[in-house]
Amino acid sequence: MQEENIENPETVQELETLYPGIEPSTGDKPGKQPFFTFNFNTVLGLIVLLGLIVLYALYFNGRNRPEPAPPIAVQKSSGKQLSVVFVNIDSLNAYYDYVKILRKDLEGTSKKLQTEVLAEQNALQKEANDFQQKVSANAIPEEKAKVIYEQLMQKQQALMQKKESYTQQVAEQEMHMNLRLVDSVTAFLKRFNRQYKFDYIMGYKSGGEILVTNDTLDITIPVLEALNKEYQQRKK
Repeated sequence: MQEENIENPETVQELETLYPGIEPSTGDKPGKQPFFTFNFNTVLGLIVLLGLIVLYALYFNGRNRPEPAPPIAVQKSSGKQLSVVFVNIDSLNAYYDYVKILRKDLEGTSKKLQTEVLAEQNALQKEANDFQQKVSANAIPEEKAKVIYEQLMQKQQALMQKKESYTQQVAEQEMHMNLRLVDSVTAFLKRFNRQYKFDYIMGYKSGGEILVTNDTLDITIPVLEALNKEYQQRKK
């Protein structure tokens, strides 16, 4: 049986009626066109398709992972950067003249109280040793020994209470010293900042909450110089 030519007008019209938009083959040989033709355009299309698949997979896999937090730029609401500096608290404690005076007073009080306690403790120890020797030598009656023992115990109790009281006294003096220091430095920095108008002046110290600093933001030296100058003027 002879194959019908696809270019037959009736066949073309029939195909167009059944499948609108399909174009008939114009080749010399009758027959159906291949469903898939492998050429350069096909290779390029496959590469693009493969790339889209990879991007798709990376996108949806990436959505399941926590994204790293972007660096935070400290800025004002107007969009301008904030000016932030810091003062080294360890250096203030070591080189601020006012701190030296406060610490000297604290050490004097502590030494005075310690000397008093040690003197009483040594005297009590001497009494206890004498009492032990007399008891061992049966040099005192039993009833009297009991009385002396009770007296020694009361003295020891009183001495322990005095130690606790003096320790608390020194701790309170140190707390007041720190408060006076904070007030002094804070009041000075407010006056100091009238000229420079920093947005934040932070305090840095070893083992504190701020772990890393940029040395270019350190204003400790000019602050120390101005603090000591002002303190010396107040002393005159």
